[in-house]
Amino acid sequence: MADLHDLSALDAAAAVRRRDVSPVELVEHALDRIARLDPQVGAFVTVTDEAARQQAKLAERTVTDTDDPAGLPPLFGVPTAIKDLNVTAGTATKLGSRIFADWIPDFDDNIVTLLRAAGTISVGKTATPEFGLPCYTETDIGPPARTPWDTGRSAGGSSGGAGAAVASGFVAVAQGSDGGGSIRIPASVCGLVGLKPSRGRVSRGPLDIDSSRLSVLGPLTRTVRDAAAFLDAVAVPQPGDPDRPPALPTGETFLGWCERDPGPLRIGRFLDSPIQTELDPQVRDAWERATALLASLGHEVVDVAAPVPPEAIPAFETVWAVSAAGVPVDPARTGELRALTRHLRERAAAISGTQYAAALGMLNVYARRGIAASAHLDAVLTPTVAMLPRPIGWFTGDDGDPAADFERQKQFTPYTAMYNTTGQPAISLPLYQSAEGLPIGMMLVGRPAGEAPLLALAAQLERTLPWLDRRPAIWSE
Repeated sequence: MADLHDLSALDAAAAVRRRDVSPVELVEHALDRIARLDPQVGAFVTVTDEAARQQAKLAERTVTDTDDPAGLPPLFGVPTAIKDLNVTAGTATKLGSRIFADWIPDFDDNIVTLLRAAGTISVGKTATPEFGLPCYTETDIGPPARTPWDTGRSAGGSSGGAGAAVASGFVAVAQGSDGGGSIRIPASVCGLVGLKPSRGRVSRGPLDIDSSRLSVLGPLTRTVRDAAAFLDAVAVPQPGDPDRPPALPTGETFLGWCERDPGPLRIGRFLDSPIQTELDPQVRDAWERATALLASLGHEVVDVAAPVPPEAIPAFETVWAVSAAGVPVDPARTGELRALTRHLRERAAAISGTQYAAALGMLNVYARRGIAASAHLDAVLTPTVAMLPRPIGWFTGDDGDPAADFERQKQFTPYTAMYNTTGQPAISLPLYQSAEGLPIGMMLVGRPAGEAPLLALAAQLERTLPWLDRRPAIWSE
């Protein structure tokens, strides 16, 4: 058998069901790699080794005692990790901040409960920037999260620790969240699959204070099929969930859709984002190659305009600033926040309730218009980010000016946030690499509530241009 970390999540679970490998072996292998190698990449802020070992022993007992191990869930016994923005009972949930460094909740987020019910075993909490606000993961409570493809460069954010963990072979699947690109950005710079599901597809309860409805929960994986299996495990409506998209027909699964031929599709493409930026020539070339690849598979690719206008950007920034202020912080400790967080909260303090309501309303208007304008398309193709992975410290700059930091983030990620506004599903695929061997992700966006056909298209691309054997040097350590 290959090294255990060579296995996809689905392959590892299949090995567990065959009793070729035990959950205990998988967890011990993951913990060993984290202990030896995580200092290089900064993926984890907390490692829950004892809890993981206990859960692994229980899972092993289940496999041993059952008469039908083939009937266990598709991801049973697979190690995973939880982003440190998501609440976990009995384990520190630090939100990337000194303010919350000692907070130990007494309840789980619904996604944590659902992943445990699916038989996955969390080995810890992955690093995230303060309150998940920036698109890079540099904090005051731990080292930066680095892409293992070049540890001088950022793993992105805000699910940067999750991206580093999967790309380094610590876990095959990790949970992330995405309010403006925070799953897709780390997926792009870490050479992974990153799926942003449709708004409401995955429960954000029970502590859901996001009035903007921008943020969603989803996976970072190495394969499209693993991402689909993750979605099957957590796309389970919970009491009180708003924005529920239609469920799949009875008997269908997102994983099953990965085996379907997507058929000839009409796919729009654009580069001119409402945020003006300097596109890296290698990213542009990858986008052109992705276009040619789609056309070679029988899809019609047409040039289209971006779904939202430049006027939508100030409304999004207003909502984003208010979300930064929505996290309760003792006023006496405000000075302990990072400069960017303070900057955004200060911007929020100058926004009235009327202005916030107007910004939310306009985002809804722009989203409706954008969805209507792309209704003739089955999917849309853009780069995931505009540049190659950025060096550690590039966003904060030499002077630490938070306003300049925010502008650099916009330049780096001009494509992702608009689809948090529309609520459409989107996926970043590691189709290409730069001349330096750095990952270049391409983003495909589906119709509203259209994860299933989007996954079918993504799986077709993976079969045509496989990427699983592309691995950073840390993989063999």
